[in-house]
Parts: sequence; structure tokens; C-alpha cells
Amino acid sequence: MKIVVLPPVDDGHKKILESACEDAQFIYSDLERVNEEMVHDADVIFGNVPFELLKKTEKLKLLQLAAAGTDGYIQTLPKGAVLANVTGAFGLAIGEHMLGVTLMLMKRLHQYRDNQLKHDWRDMGNVNSIEGATVLVLGMGDIGGSYAKKMKALGAYIIGVRRKDLTKPEYADELYLSSDIDSLLPRADIVAMAMPSMKETYRLMDARRLALLKDGAILVNVGRGNAIDTEALADACENGRISAAIDVTDPEPLPSDHRLWGMESVVITPHISGFFHLKKTLDNEVDIAAYNICALAKGEPFRNLVDMETGYLKK
Repeated sequence: MKIVVLPPVDDGHKKILESACEDAQFIYSDLERVNEEMVHDADVIFGNVPFELLKKTEKLKLLQLAAAGTDGYIQTLPKGAVLANVTGAFGLAIGEHMLGVTLMLMKRLHQYRDNQLKHDWRDMGNVNSIEGATVLVLGMGDIGGSYAKKMKALGAYIIGVRRKDLTKPEYADELYLSSDIDSLLPRADIVAMAMPSMKETYRLMDARRLALLKDGAILVNVGRGNAIDTEALADACENGRISAAIDVTDPEPLPSDHRLWGMESVVITPHISGFFHLKKTLDNEVDIAAYNICALAKGEPFRNLVDMETGYLKK
């Protein structure tokens, strides 16, 4: 087999991958250097290869994404290939990021940082606590579940929402389906969004739903930017009625002249909550990729196989 690897793996990662199929030829590259010649006759590609190069493959059997989202890959995957993602790799990194920005907004840490840079010694007023807060998590998968566990441990009341499957995890106090979102939003002190980009999630949080949030609510989004109507969010945050922490935007990158940048009630990070900033994330991804390379070589079932109809994992 010929296997092309695009994530920034180290020597330890390479050893894990190569031990999964000792007879394979491994080619290590990255998104900037990968080209048509590398992928043309690849049996496996590990990484989010550009769509235009994916169309040039002729032998591809497995595309192992380095992301949980499958945005666009279902439509461009060559016939005969299967698609796997790395759901389960990001929970720790993104869950901790979500916890961090939640505390930042609740304790006004972003405002104090702004004041520090202006040499302004000033009391910014009352703060809120996670203990006793009602947290609504939209998307109770690996990432949403990781955040929910952390918030539960700090004394929050957790309401989860899933696309299907009402088997309630022990860290959730209540669990509902997506059809119940409208009735749940007014109850939430914090709404956390960790959903993939799908037709059903596009602008899920529009002006009407943002208006359902209680005054002072916090909105955290780490899924996909297009799950929120950006201008409606800006309207809701402009007068400080709600606050938001967004790691993803629509459009992305957020234009430098967009009004969200200047809002005191908004914390913006440039889609960095996951990626490879925490080494454990890449360790997890390599483990999943190695498992699937071995499975392909032995003709065994894959891990994290994507359902080509729904875009979610096959159950």
C-alpha cells in the first residue's frame, strides 16, 4: 500500500503508523507541499487533502480525515473509497477551551485584560458562577460531552441535545432531541454549540432563536460558524444583552472590519480550539489512523467510519 500522511507527525507518530502496516510505503508531506503526483496512486490518505487533489486519485481505498467534520468530502470522495474521521480526538482540547472562555466571560477576565493593556485599574462589577448555572449543550458528542462533564463537575445543571438517541449519559441531568431546542433556550444561562456543518444545522441559531435567550446568557460556539447567523449574533451582542465566545465564524476568517471584533461582550478566537495545538489531539488522531490502516490491510472493520448519507458516524 501507498499511504500519504499530511498531519505534522513526529518520529514517535511515524513509528506507530508504520507498525500498523510494515509493508506499506509511507509518504510524509503537508497541506502546502502535497501534490497530484503524491496522491495519484495512494491507497490511503491521512489528512484533509484539498478537494482538487482528491479528484485526481485513482486507487484510493481510505480517506482518513484529520478532523471530526466531513465538510465537502462526502461529495468529492472517489468511488470505491471509504471515509473515516477522528471523532473522539478533540474532546479534551476543545472541552478545556470551552471551559476557559466560559470562565473568561463569567468572571469578566477579558475586560480586565483589556483594562490591563490600557493601564486602567478599575472594578468591572458583578460576576457569575458556573455552580448552579443551567448549561444547554447542543451536540452531545465527544466535544460537547467533554465540556458537559467539566461543567457538571463544577456544579452546573446540564441539559443535552442530540440529533437522535435519548440514552442519557450520567453527566447530563436532562436530554432532548433537536426538535425541542426552542423550549430549552429560555432556560439556559449558557448555550454551548458543538455541531458539524450540516443542512440541519445551518443558521440553527438565527435571530428568532437568539431572541429566546435570557438576558445575560452566554453563547459558546466551537462547531461551525454557519450554525449561527453572524449578523443576528452581532445585533444580540451589540448592546450587551448576551455575550458570546466564538472559535468559528461565518464567513471565516471573520473580516477585519466586522463589528464583532470591537464588542466587549464577545471573545473571538481564530478556529484554534482543536487543531494540533494540544499534542494529545494529534496522538489521538494517529491512533485512529493507525487502527484503520491496519484494518484496511487485514480486511477488518474500520473505526470512525462515516455514514455517507448522514455525514455522521455509522452506528
